[in-house]
This record gives sequence, structure tokens and C-alpha cells, in this order.
Amino acid sequence: MPPKIILIHPPIAKCSEPPAGIAKLSACLNANSVHHNVIDANLEGILYLFKDISNNNTITDRWTTRAVKNLKHNLVALQDIATYRSLSRYQRAVMDINHLLNVAGKSRRVDLSLADYRDQCLSPVKSANLMSAAEKPQANPFYPYFQHRLMNALEENPDFIGFSLNYLSQALCTFAMIGFIKQIQPRQKIILGGSLITTWIKLGAHNDIFKGLVDEMVAGAGEKILLELLNVKEGQINCPPDYNGFPLDQYLSPGPILPYSSARGCYWHKCAFCPEKAEGNAYLPLKVSQVTKDLQILTRQMNPSLIHILDSSISPSLLGALAQKPPGAPWYGFTRITQHLADEDFCLSLKRSGCAMLKLGIESGDQEVLDQLNKGIDLPTTSAVLKTLKKTGIAAYCYFLFGTPPETQESAVKTLDFVCRHHDCIDFLNLAIFNLPSQSIEAQSLATHDFYEGDLSLYKNFQHPFDWQRPAVRNFLEKTFKKHPAVALILKRTPKFFTSNHAPFFVCETPILMKLRYYKHSAVISVS
Repeated sequence: MPPKIILIHPPIAKCSEPPAGIAKLSACLNANSVHHNVIDANLEGILYLFKDISNNNTITDRWTTRAVKNLKHNLVALQDIATYRSLSRYQRAVMDINHLLNVAGKSRRVDLSLADYRDQCLSPVKSANLMSAAEKPQANPFYPYFQHRLMNALEENPDFIGFSLNYLSQALCTFAMIGFIKQIQPRQKIILGGSLITTWIKLGAHNDIFKGLVDEMVAGAGEKILLELLNVKEGQINCPPDYNGFPLDQYLSPGPILPYSSARGCYWHKCAFCPEKAEGNAYLPLKVSQVTKDLQILTRQMNPSLIHILDSSISPSLLGALAQKPPGAPWYGFTRITQHLADEDFCLSLKRSGCAMLKLGIESGDQEVLDQLNKGIDLPTTSAVLKTLKKTGIAAYCYFLFGTPPETQESAVKTLDFVCRHHDCIDFLNLAIFNLPSQSIEAQSLATHDFYEGDLSLYKNFQHPFDWQRPAVRNFLEKTFKKHPAVALILKRTPKFFTSNHAPFFVCETPILMKLRYYKHSAVISVS
């Protein structure tokens, strides 16, 4: 009998686009004629909870009653680009939908949202708590969904069931589902992979930490190991993602989104306190010619409303290639501040290729802080980039980080001043408090203690060199930074819960208009 495998994307993560990791594995299995199924249990589970709460006759409060009444209309609204032309309409739909998830989680003592899962009793960074979640799967708010879904999956008698665990918000649900499978079929082989598993293994988690539940833990790219487990010899590994197995018409976005990764790791790889560097992850890019070819083929197949390039940082060479060979749909992704982006002609070529938005990790408005973090960027260039992107019609989603070891409150005030001076060039904001990766080399020079108790904790707390501790940082952010009128206006238009995943829809053109613009202005600029 040929081997069979089921790949599962567990709750909870943003349900705006299909999972890229499983799509990549699915493509590899297809290329090697391995029978398999994919299950987006995140999307299916969320939609099931909506249906379940809609049938609840005990709802009495006004907000929940209204949210249930408008649920179908709100779900349809998030799949309609017209909704993204009215921020108030969008925010109202998202808040009502999220409220229903919150209500669904309360009965199981879980704080549930469209972007997070927090159990009031169990921690995702304690292996004992994950085992407890597996022992009592019925306590999970998604249990009414997955008990039937997994029973049907087990009827196929798969050789393996693989879970892709990428976020802490998925961990407890993943183990609840694994626990249920083991209760029904104790001999079922379970594979556990994904970026969170990779991090845990790099932090020292051993393969039998979840003995009795998980048969194989996979770090990094899973294609090769998966084929080895399935006894596929000399199989084809490097394949573009395949999204045919996913319900592309059900995700909460206006049209299908195409997630695509052109590289593993970051090409800069020099920033202080970088988790990629701490874990020793190498930079492994695909050939630029392969990337542009893949994107053009996938775009013709899927007809996406948006392409999401998942790289830690899109390289300048790939940006230049996309300008020369547009993928055929609007696109966005994360990139570093470079002199290329201060060039108006180059940015115009990016705009014509479909670039709707770029995410920029600026981190600080104090040059001394940037230098000590080894960001490799300077504020005059950053200022020029923001102004050029604004002039050429590419939205800027800017990330700033507070409480880093070299930062003081005076530095944070400089960041506030920088944002205010460029408020008309910044479309969206992400403001975060620094977390110290527990394995970073730089952490060795700091006095550290547990960030939160747990043998799988990703971060350490630390004594700040300038006594700029987390409570003071948080107080500054909430009472000073976010209260500034210029900042508050940007934060108000930053999408709730979906954040950067939905932000491009507020600024991008339709694919048809984008193509018309490109063919009208066919000149492009290359980058060596």
C-alpha cells in the first residue's frame, strides 16, 4: 500500500490566507505522488465556532445578539474589497466577528481572538501544560469541531498525521488535537514541525520531550525528512507551493491571497538580538529567476487579489527582478531600508510591478540606538525612503521597537519625534516592546531572569542597563507615544487583529488597474 499522510494547520492564527508551510509540503508530496490531504483546522474551526454560537439560544446581551444577527453579513463584508474603502465599516465588522470568538472562548476559560489564544490556566511554554491539554482535549473550545473532523480523518488510516506549529497561539490547540487522536488511535504516528518547533529544538528541546504523543519532531524545512519517513527515495524537494487543497474562497480577505517565500533566513543577519542569528539559521534564498517564474505561474493559476512575500527581508536583487518581471497581481512584503528605496525611478518601477506596500523595520529614531543594534541603516536614508515611497504611492508599514538594551527614555522621545516628523509618510504602525531572545549572544552580557516560567520559554527578562524597565516602557508607549495626535491617527487606521495582512487592501489597486498602469508605463529599473 502506498503511504498516506494528513497535514494539519491548527488553531489559532489569522485566517486571512492559506498556510504557506503546508502548501509547500503539499507541493512536494504531489511531485512525488504521495497520497495526502491538507486540513486548515484554523479556518474550519473558527467558522465552526461561529456556526455553533449562532445556534446558541441563551445569548441575551446586546452586543452578542447584534454580532450574531450580522455575522453572515460581516463575513461577506471582509471578502468584499468595497469594505476596505470604509475604515469604520471594516472595523465594525472585525470587532463584531472577534467578539463572537471571545464569547466562544469564555466558557472554556480561554481568551480567544482572531489573532491569539490565551488559556487562563495553561501556558504554551510549559511542556507539562501542553501534555495536560492533550490529556483533556474536551476542555479545548475547538473540541466540538475537531472531535468529528479528526474522527473522519482517522477513517482514512493515514500512516502519519503532521501538525504545522508556527505560533504560540497554536500550541495548546495542537496538543489538544494530538491528545484526542491518541485517545482514539494510540498507535497513530504523529509528526510535529513548523517554525515554533524549530525554535524549541534550537533551544534544546529533545525529541522525546512529548514522548507518547509525538513520534517525530522536525526542525527547519520538512520536505526531505517527510520523504524519508515515507520511504520515498531520491524524491523531488524544491517545489513551489500548491494551494489547490485549501478552501481559497472562504478566507477572510477580498479574494485569495498567495503567500510565497523566496528565502529562509535573513540576508543581513547582523542585527543584535536577532532570533534568526541566535538560532544559527542560515540564509537560503531561491534563485531570483526561479522566484519570478514561480510567482507568474502561481498568479495565473490562482488569480490572487494579493501576493504576500513572506521573506524576513526581500533582497534588493529580488526587488529589482520583480520590477522587471511583475508577478501579475498586487504584492507586499518586508524589506530593509536601503538606498535603492530612496530612488524615485526605482520605486516607480516597483509600483508599476504591483508593489502595494512595504513593511520596514525602522526600530528607532535615535541613530546611536540603531548603530548599537547593528541595524545597518541611517536616519537620513530612512527619511528619504519614506518620502520616496509616499511620492510614488507605495504604502509604508513601519515597525518600531522599544526597551532595547541601548535605548533610554530620551531615545524613545527621539523616536516619537521621528514618527511625528514623518507622520504623513507612514501609513501603518507596529509598536512593540522588546523581548530578549533567550539564546542570543548579546544576552550573555546582561543580568537576566525568566521572562515567564516555562521550560519552552523563548525569551528572558533582563535588568536594563539604563533602568528603562518594561513597566516604564509600557507606560511611555501607552500614555505618551500613542496619545500623540499624529501617532493616534496612524494607529486608528491600522487594521485591528489582521494588521499587516489586511493593510494592503486599504491602499492597493485592483489587479486590472495595476496591469493597466504597468502596460502604460513599461519602463523598469534593474538592480545589480
